[in-house]
Amino acid sequence: MLCKPLHINNQQGLVSCIKIYPKEQAKQYLIIDVVSIIILIFIVLSSNSNLPVIAKIIVLITFLTAFYVALWYRDWRLHLATLTGLFSVAIIGIYEGSIMLFFGFTFADLIGRAQVKWHIASAMLAIALMFIVVLWVETGELFKIDDPIILPIMLIQLVFPVLIYYIEKAKNLKVELATVNTQLVKQHERQRIARDLHDTIGHTLTMIKLKTELTTKLVDKDPPRVKGELQDILATTRTALKQVRELVSDMNFVSLESELLHCEKLLLSADIAINISNNCPKILLSSVEETMLALCVREATTNILKHSQAKSCIVEIDYFDPIYTLNIIDDGIGLENQGLGNGLSSIQERMTILQGTATIDNFTNGGTIVSLKLPFQHYRKEPLK
Repeated sequence: MLCKPLHINNQQGLVSCIKIYPKEQAKQYLIIDVVSIIILIFIVLSSNSNLPVIAKIIVLITFLTAFYVALWYRDWRLHLATLTGLFSVAIIGIYEGSIMLFFGFTFADLIGRAQVKWHIASAMLAIALMFIVVLWVETGELFKIDDPIILPIMLIQLVFPVLIYYIEKAKNLKVELATVNTQLVKQHERQRIARDLHDTIGHTLTMIKLKTELTTKLVDKDPPRVKGELQDILATTRTALKQVRELVSDMNFVSLESELLHCEKLLLSADIAINISNNCPKILLSSVEETMLALCVREATTNILKHSQAKSCIVEIDYFDPIYTLNIIDDGIGLENQGLGNGLSSIQERMTILQGTATIDNFTNGGTIVSLKLPFQHYRKEPLK
């Protein structure tokens, strides 16, 4: 929402706000609503109709109050505000002419956001009655229309709430799907961690167990060999500890920005020049998405260090609505002698969890390009749990 600071308490740091206009609607509707209201006020106050000035002001205040309430609520208050607003439009139409019924669009748009279907139906009936009454007063005959433009205006206003209702329903469904997707991502990540524990730590602990059993049998028969086996057990234990630390590190949030800086230092230390271009720094990914992308960048950088023989690397981050794209390009030997192994399966698995894609291919100017594409669904960060 758009807020206006009223008072700041230096001790408590509280800022009072007035709701002015819904933030999520400002991009599409704010200018239209402001222009429409200004035009309405100008026409009504400057007209020579029989409606007294004080009555004009009261009607306009009623219209604006109803509009403001309808902006912020979806329950019975929206319904009541809509009916009140349409009544004020009908009064204006009676005194200023039926063409003023055009301003019924202000409420026809908001009607479709009601939570109860009968609110929408009754408001649509109110729109029809508004047109019938105003035209009856203007022409003196029921269902007579002098201005042909009035009929399409009425029909569009009647259809508008239904269209808005299904658009809002689709938006809500998209939000619910995004929530479910986030839960699926977390579930897949838990499964991945369990798989990693089984494949890495489980294997290492099995080795420690077997070597310990062997050492127990050899302690009396072959003491010199026991010393070597104990050294192997110590080395294997250190490996297990390292694996646990890596798994714990993977479970924590990894900042994409910090990972890019880390990769930059690694590549520079290997005499590989790197250029990072972030063309959408203000876009906020969810913590799960950012962590997954950071780990993909880490694996791609590892591949460059181990296999590419590159002299330079470029990282490009772009946003092409609604796709968030991260490309990692090197000028190395490409894929001719390497195939598509080298960690790509792990990168693809992470991007698949996010419902994104990961591709690796030879770059047009030589070298390799790893392209990560992610459908952008979130607008604020959510902490990993």
